[in-house]
Amino acid sequence: MATMMDKLKERISTLRLEAESAQDKAEEAMSKVKTLEQDIMSKEQEITSLSHKNTLLETEVEKLEKQLSDAKSAAEDGAASNSANESLSKKVSQLEEELETADKNLRETTEKLRVTDVKADQYERKVTSLEAECDSWEKKFEEMSVNYNKAKEELEEINKQLEAF
Repeated sequence: MATMMDKLKERISTLRLEAESAQDKAEEAMSKVKTLEQDIMSKEQEITSLSHKNTLLETEVEKLEKQLSDAKSAAEDGAASNSANESLSKKVSQLEEELETADKNLRETTEKLRVTDVKADQYERKVTSLEAECDSWEKKFEEMSVNYNKAKEELEEINKQLEAF
């Protein structure tokens, strides 16, 4: 009977260790989920920031295009004066450079936004996967708890029987 009690104690000890391990893994998974949720929030803020920056750059491009159009109009109207024409030509060149820079910035910002969207999608899939894994660990933990409780009840029953002898 002592060996049977030892086996039961050993089984209960094993079940406790398994339950503690399952609990630790569940807590670790929850920690990972929280970290990923924070990453997603950060990426969403970055997307919002880049969208705002993109809007500002588009506005700047429109402004520069209007300035370029105005400068070209002024250049045509001011053909009578070479010095005025040279000045306007320099301004047109400068505005074209600024427009090219703004266009380049717009393309880069759009690409960054696209990459951020892809990353956000990846993080969302990762969070979903981790939540499913966490649910699985929670089910395992619940099963282990049920098994533990059954073993505990069996041990108590055996103890009662042994005390009856």
